Amino acid sequence: MHFIITLISSSISSGHNRVASRLLTAKPQRSTVPPFFNRQPPSMAGSEESLRKALAEKLSAVEAQGNAVRALKAAKASKPEIDAAIEALNNLKLDKSSIEKQLQAAVSGGDGDGALSREAFRQAAVNTLERRLFYIPSFKIYRGVAGLYDYGPPGCAVKSNVLTFWRQHFVLEENMLEVDCPCVTPEVVLKASGHVEKFTDLMVKDKKTGTCYRADHLLKDFCNDKLQKDLTISAEKAAELKHVLATLDDLSPDALGAKIKEYGITAPDTKNPLSDPYPFNLMFQTSIGPSGLSPGYMRPETAQGIFVNFKDLYYYNGNKLPFAAAQIGQAFRNEISPRQGLLRVREFTLAEIEHFVDPEDKSHPKYTEVADLEFLMFPREEQMSGQSAKKIRLGDAVSKGIVNNETLGYFIGRVYLFLSRLGIDKDRLRFRQHLANEMAHYAADCWDAEIECSYGWIECVGIADRSAYDLRAHSEKSSVPLVAAEKFAEPREVEKLVIAPVKKELGLAFKGNQKNVVEALEAMNEKEALEMKAALESKGEVEFYVCTLGKNVPIKRNMVSISKEKKKEHQRVFTPSVIEPSFGIGRIIYCLFEHSFYTRPSKAGDEQLNVFRFPPLVAPIKCTVFPLVQINSTRMLQKLFQSH
Repeated sequence: MHFIITLISSSISSGHNRVASRLLTAKPQRSTVPPFFNRQPPSMAGSEESLRKALAEKLSAVEAQGNAVRALKAAKASKPEIDAAIEALNNLKLDKSSIEKQLQAAVSGGDGDGALSREAFRQAAVNTLERRLFYIPSFKIYRGVAGLYDYGPPGCAVKSNVLTFWRQHFVLEENMLEVDCPCVTPEVVLKASGHVEKFTDLMVKDKKTGTCYRADHLLKDFCNDKLQKDLTISAEKAAELKHVLATLDDLSPDALGAKIKEYGITAPDTKNPLSDPYPFNLMFQTSIGPSGLSPGYMRPETAQGIFVNFKDLYYYNGNKLPFAAAQIGQAFRNEISPRQGLLRVREFTLAEIEHFVDPEDKSHPKYTEVADLEFLMFPREEQMSGQSAKKIRLGDAVSKGIVNNETLGYFIGRVYLFLSRLGIDKDRLRFRQHLANEMAHYAADCWDAEIECSYGWIECVGIADRSAYDLRAHSEKSSVPLVAAEKFAEPREVEKLVIAPVKKELGLAFKGNQKNVVEALEAMNEKEALEMKAALESKGEVEFYVCTLGKNVPIKRNMVSISKEKKKEHQRVFTPSVIEPSFGIGRIIYCLFEHSFYTRPSKAGDEQLNVFRFPPLVAPIKCTVFPLVQINSTRMLQKLFQSH
């Protein structure tokens, strides 16, 4: 038997249960941007607004002309006069239909002449992905479980290629320290990090059936449906709905509940009324060991394993800053309403980096390598004012303070290079800055790399300056100092605040609560301590709040000594800040699938082929071997290459 070995130019095509791998390098590369993706400049929003105004005017004109026709008929006007009025009415209706068609194309995608819609494009892509076993719902024979998916052989190959490139681009090129930590995490760790108390989404319930829904998703779906399907809403109402979508993540629970009531949003399945939004913790709880006395959780992120190992990693790195640690692993989130395939699931792969840096020096030695990159950025001011993302040079964004510091800017640039080299369309990639209400109080700045797909703009990578919060939280909870030190060439004289609780007096006054009071006094910052010193000197006694007791206690002058002393120091001890890029690998892969997908007719023109044109870097098949059915291999080879 004769065989031909053919290199695959990263293209897999499928049509009517047929897969054909073809040599495509001889053909010109065609654009894989689906027709529904809006390539209009920001003024497109103004075009939609003008279309809505024109439609409103035309509807009024149709109504007025209809009344005129009825009036002519009632007055028994002449037939030519009535016919002329009816003709004018029909012309107005045709104009109205034309505007409706243009508006529908503007708000929902497609060109109005049969171009593939978002839904049709997505369905074609997802059907092909599942049919060809890139991924399928888990436990399919048991009707599956929402939010859980299995990767098949080609999907595993793509995922492996993405992770290999991630490790090359970040871990190896940046000389990072890679770790691998357990998925099961003791409760004490996640209490210290704040996840037990605050890792929540807002949920509403169907008041009659008890079915749960994620509150912000219901509001988002309502606004999108109104904008895309109700062409009669005014331009002002459309602008209001767009503002709600732009600031959705900035809404407080009360504001979110008020919007749901204002718009009359009900349970999607039953149309029953909904409860007020309330927080639901997204972590899967478990117990460690047979006794059930050691509670734990399936980790919602991989980062905490790196933070708790900081002391050992710092020592391994020669007690030097800056350095970065990285981890690839599974994470788990008990999503309220999983949807959108791989985009919102309950178990997923994260690749996270924790870059530890001196909080007083967030410069980066390789920053100049990315400073000249220019790409779509969406600062919070533009979001709040209803503007669109625009191309900004990264160096300008850092110098103007739009991006907080060089190290954060460096990683934004590196993430952009990673995604674009992976095969993500640069025109459908933007970096959106978090709104004020999205950021934790301790964060210095946060940006999301968002990729546009048929579901809209999807957050795929988060890049955050988390300051020193995580290490401080674990230091306080564990009583193990997670700190770094800068050694001075010459000793420096510094003025230090000294807080010295008098344990004997505190023991007599507070007995079993002495330890809590001592720890609270020692944890005071300089401002609090100096205010207490002044109050004790003037009044002799002051009320002091102890958070671990949850109440105020009286502190007298003889219970604590507060002073400033000059000391010579040979080093500066500090808690490092951390810059954290966090990658949702499943989301990136799904967007890559869509960006690589297009349809085309077969050569015979009798069927539509679904094609994935993957970049060679991530292609699941690099080379294949085909058997030849004819003995004349020379003629077969000529025929094969001529046909392509």
